Amino acid sequence: MWIADAIAAAFRYPTDEARLQWFRIALGLALAVRFLLALGHGGWNRLTPGTYSAFALTRRHGARQARRIARAYKPVLAARPAAALALAAGVLPRLSALLVLAALAYELTYAKSPNTLRFAILMTTTLVLAGNPGTGWPEHRLSTHNTWAQVLAVLVTTDLYWNSAWQKARSPQFRTGLYLAQWVHVYAQVKDRLPSGEHLIPGIVRRHLGDLSQRSIRAWRLVAVTVIALEILLPPALLTEQTRTAAIIAGIALHTGFSGLKPRQLIAFSTVTLASYILFAGA
Repeated sequence: MWIADAIAAAFRYPTDEARLQWFRIALGLALAVRFLLALGHGGWNRLTPGTYSAFALTRRHGARQARRIARAYKPVLAARPAAALALAAGVLPRLSALLVLAALAYELTYAKSPNTLRFAILMTTTLVLAGNPGTGWPEHRLSTHNTWAQVLAVLVTTDLYWNSAWQKARSPQFRTGLYLAQWVHVYAQVKDRLPSGEHLIPGIVRRHLGDLSQRSIRAWRLVAVTVIALEILLPPALLTEQTRTAAIIAGIALHTGFSGLKPRQLIAFSTVTLASYILFAGA
C-alpha cells in the first residue's frame, strides 16, 4: 500500500503529480458551483438588516462584529466564484487556493452546519501545501513534490468517512432506520411547499418507503447499517488496487443517495469527496 510506504519514507516516496492537479480542477469547479448556488433562494440578501439571519448573526457575534460581517457579505459572495474558477484553471493556484480558503473561513461566521465547510477548508489547504499544484492542464510526472499533500488529503477523507460512521453508529435514531424513515415521510408531506432543488427523493421511494410503518423502518434500518458499513470500508478499499473499482462504484452510489436528500447543500460536498478518490492511488 503506497501510503504506508510514503509515510515510512518521510514523504520522499514518488507519486504522480497529476493526481493532485486533477483534484485541484475538480475542487475548484465544485466550489464554484457551490458559490453560485448560494446566490439563489434569497442568498444574496441573507444578512440584510431586519432578516432572521441578520438577527441570528447579531445574537451569535454581537452587534458591532455582526455589522462588520454583514458589510463584507455581498462583496465576498460576488468575488468568490472567480477565485474558485481560477483555482480550477490553475491561475496562480496557490494564491487562488488562499482566496478560496478566506471565502470559506468567512462563511464559517454565519453557517448553520459548518461540517462540509470544514472539509472543504482542509482539502483546499492540501493544495496550498502541495509542491506542485499545477498550472493549467495536469502533467503526469512521478516526483515527491505532491506526496505530503496527497497523503494529507487521503487522511482527511478517511477521517471524514470514519468520523461520520462513528457518529451514525452512536445514534440509535439513525442506526434503527427511524431517522431516515422520518426524513422521507416528512419530505413526502411538504415537498410541494419547498423551493425547487431542495430535495430529489425519487417518487418510487416516497410511495413505498415514505410512511412510518414498521416495514418501512426495517427497510431504512438496512439502508442505515449499509451506509455505516460503507463509510468504514471505503477508505481501505480505495487504497487497495484489487478493490478500488468496486469502492468507487459504491462511493458514487452512496453520495448519490446523500445528494438526493439535500442536493443544494451536498452536491458540491459529494463532488469534492468523490474527486478525492483520485488521490487514493499513488502512481
